[in-house]
Amino acid sequence: MDRSSGQPGVVVAEAARGGLSPRAVRSLWWGSAGLVLAVLGTSVFAAGADHGGRRAVALALVGVQVGALWWQVRGPVAVLGVTAAAGIGVWALLPTVSLTGALLAAQVVLCVLSATGPRRVSVGALAAMCLLVPLAFAAGGGPAGVAVYLLAVVLAWTAGQWRRAQRARVAAELDRAVAEERARIAREVHDVVAHTLSVMVIQAGAADDVFVRRPDQARQALRAIETGARSALGELRLLLRAFGPEDVRDDAGAEERRRPGPSLAGLDELADSVRATGMAVRVRREGVFEGLSATVDLTAYRIVQEALTNTLRHAVGADEVSVRVTVDGECVEVTVTDNGCTPQGSSASVGAGRGLVGMRERVRLVGGSLRAGPLAGGGFEVAARLPVEGA
Repeated sequence: MDRSSGQPGVVVAEAARGGLSPRAVRSLWWGSAGLVLAVLGTSVFAAGADHGGRRAVALALVGVQVGALWWQVRGPVAVLGVTAAAGIGVWALLPTVSLTGALLAAQVVLCVLSATGPRRVSVGALAAMCLLVPLAFAAGGGPAGVAVYLLAVVLAWTAGQWRRAQRARVAAELDRAVAEERARIAREVHDVVAHTLSVMVIQAGAADDVFVRRPDQARQALRAIETGARSALGELRLLLRAFGPEDVRDDAGAEERRRPGPSLAGLDELADSVRATGMAVRVRREGVFEGLSATVDLTAYRIVQEALTNTLRHAVGADEVSVRVTVDGECVEVTVTDNGCTPQGSSASVGAGRGLVGMRERVRLVGGSLRAGPLAGGGFEVAARLPVEGA
């Protein structure tokens, strides 16, 4: 982590997409087949009472259309050709059936093709269907019949385009959710790893310096490294299980599942881990902390953790840091101030890196505000104001 600012990242769950599921294909077939049978089948049966064998052939052609609809998702162009040819055959055998009604199955396939296929292909299919306008005129309907046919065909294509746009919106929302979830996981892992590793690096350096002359102090530093590593491993394990598959979460031990996550209640332990590096840490609490929502509690803790990590890694000459957390009934105010300085042009300068981006995003998600930057008299301050209940 570094002293940086920038655009908030986006934070979320990967969703599988692609073609229709087998269940959706079956549902689509049952719906479209039922529509064709109910409308066209009934019309053919009623219109063919005086046509003997022609009615039987027309009903067989209706059956061909219904059967072909099963493949309307896998091969919509071929199915469109089959259903259109069969529909024209029905109309030729029984002229009393309107061409619009006889081509009902083809219109259904056109709608599916418009919704799921490439747009250029669906536009070509629409143009091909419009080429049948002379047949609609020849059917005896005149201009009105042609208008009805064209309206039916265009509406079928438009309905498919509407469904296509709806699917695109859902896909965009899923992509945004995936990006948000990934960013959230990245922030959580960064918060756990960055702080612990920073403390461990400093402790390891201290142990190496005094290993021969003061072995007891070296052992103390090594024990602090072990404690910090165990704590980080525990947090990472909980984090991975929380974000993992359901069966992985179910396999976790009951005792570990009940282990509370990081919160302001662990502020003293967090301060102790920094004190172990030789940094003086003063912690001040004001107000009642019991009413905080879990999200705000975690956010406040992470802000303190990142700010302390920032001090350890980038505050040149810092030997003291002050942490103040105040709850005034409606808001939680978190202020972390150190007495170090940040060299100009270094990667820790304000505006570089990603450190404060994560903090800003955390604060934004709970409806709060964040201010961070160097102080006029020296030092660096991170100040956040969070609503008690969260956004």
